[in-house]
Amino acid sequence: MPYDTVNNENIGQMVREFYAIVLKDDLLAPYFSKALGDDLDNGKWHGHLNTLNQFWVLMMTGKKGYGGDPFPPHAFLGQMYRETFERWLELFKETVNRLFAKEIAEKFYYKADVLAEQFIDNLGIDDEDDDD
Repeated sequence: MPYDTVNNENIGQMVREFYAIVLKDDLLAPYFSKALGDDLDNGKWHGHLNTLNQFWVLMMTGKKGYGGDPFPPHAFLGQMYRETFERWLELFKETVNRLFAKEIAEKFYYKADVLAEQFIDNLGIDDEDDDD
């Protein structure tokens, strides 16, 4: 039965399950493996998953804990494309839809979609299309 509330524990579960899926994805895994390794149990991933938990708790509940800027660590992962973010969003949506009630899953996805668009803009991914 999907979760009908949001808390630290089920956000932690979502984050871990999502990134386990990401590490098996042909398109996304290389970005994350290069930066953090391919084992969610290593120290780099432990720190990153903790940060992601805090980030999503803030996004979904407003509870303070995350105090960073999510963009800078992603600026140096290598060339990314709109398709990279679309795939990330597709897997994210599948994960939140499986774990959370529809209304909560939609809220997660909306926030992730806004974040992805901000990253795309910050990285200048669609800038070459502006000349058409």
